[in-house]
Amino acid sequence: MKKLSDIGLTGLAVMGENLVLNMASKGFQVTAHARQKSRVDEFLNGRAKNLPIIGTSDLKELVDSLEKPRKVMMMIKAGDPVDQVIEQLIPLLEAGDIIIDGGNSHYPDTVRRTKYVESKGLYYIGTGVSGGEEGALLGPSIMPGGSNKAWPFVKPIFQAIAAKVEGGDVCCDWVGEDGAGHFVKMVHNGIEYGDIQLITEAYHLMRNVLKLSADEMADIFKAWNKTELDSYLIEITGDILSFKDIDGSPLIDKILDTAGQKGTGKWTAVASLEDSVPLTLITEAVYARFISALKDERMVASKVFKQTPITFKGDKKAFIEDIRKALYAAKIVSYAQGYALMAAAAKTNNWNLNYGGIALMWRGGCIIRSVFLSKIKEAFDQNRVLTNLLLDPYFKDVMENMQDSWRKVISTAVLNGIPTPAMSAALNYFDSYKTENLPANLLQAQRDYFGAHTYERTDHGRGEFFHTNWTGRGGKTSSTTYNV
Repeated sequence: MKKLSDIGLTGLAVMGENLVLNMASKGFQVTAHARQKSRVDEFLNGRAKNLPIIGTSDLKELVDSLEKPRKVMMMIKAGDPVDQVIEQLIPLLEAGDIIIDGGNSHYPDTVRRTKYVESKGLYYIGTGVSGGEEGALLGPSIMPGGSNKAWPFVKPIFQAIAAKVEGGDVCCDWVGEDGAGHFVKMVHNGIEYGDIQLITEAYHLMRNVLKLSADEMADIFKAWNKTELDSYLIEITGDILSFKDIDGSPLIDKILDTAGQKGTGKWTAVASLEDSVPLTLITEAVYARFISALKDERMVASKVFKQTPITFKGDKKAFIEDIRKALYAAKIVSYAQGYALMAAAAKTNNWNLNYGGIALMWRGGCIIRSVFLSKIKEAFDQNRVLTNLLLDPYFKDVMENMQDSWRKVISTAVLNGIPTPAMSAALNYFDSYKTENLPANLLQAQRDYFGAHTYERTDHGRGEFFHTNWTGRGGKTSSTTYNV
């Protein structure tokens, strides 16, 4: 082995361990660190045996083993542990060395940490890494941001280990300053929440309305994976539905219907509120997980309220196709909202995001990887100032062609008492977005009536505000005009 390693990594949990193996398989020498010596020894004598990997449980040994500029990547739990390790590393490093956070950190923390680490003469990178265990080992999607000057030093390693798609395109490129990388990863995870929820709603409709078996649904999802819906999540859904328990019955039927989460979906929803972006689908997907956790309450409520009798007398095959189209249309809305959020955040934080490049980074390796993303890249390649994906010619045509099926699916769900929070939210967003005159005129009149908040008029120019003394008891004084 070389005298000094190309990069060091601390945190040998699932993602960290597999990233080390990935780096080593691409010819890089890596120093792997964990606090427990037994964990390091287990790794070196197991999966890392005979590979160009050095192990240590001492941070100083980790730093001393690296060539300059030293590159230390943290794959540890987000939050305080990241700050603690940064504080431990700073005294051990020299000017120009690089600290990398590859965990799911909240982007404001990465903004703060970038400034702090740079103030110490070092560089900082906050990078999203998506793809789970398999992606980390074979090629993840990597979304780095932070100190621009650090990128040339880590680029050869990151792009070597990242996923590759058709034509050799690499699913890794520089995203932007300070927290941009972690913000894009956060939005990726939010879209993942939306995609998963949409798929579960399609499953719910087929299971409860059409009364299809797990095997029948597995075949449908496998067939859908050969259409525009071709994606990792559709693929694994087919695998899950066809998987049998030890007694030969579908395992899916024995899994409790309570969903967990790690918070990135919630962060995405909160970010949309802060930047005033209608992220309705993803937010509903987060709430759907919350309500799934109320299992005991739901069991009581299911007995308190009379259940809607489910009847379906239509053509099952035709309705399955309607569900597919509804799923695709809603998926487009999810990405349109996610991209709108990134555009708003870029303006707020002065980031120069490459939206087509982000779609390319998501084409392979990550959880939301799909053929569909190539259409998003094409849309932004053709129009770099595209304000909303729904206005792109391709997506406009899809939405027009899919919406009749979409409406049939939602109406069938409502009539049969099947919740479709994400699909319904997507349709409501689409209908709102394409409506020239919304009832917000009445809303604003109400605000002016009770709070003198003023309003604009259709027969005057934008930016000119008026107040009416609606009751005759008020005065001419109005509230200041501002939007939060």
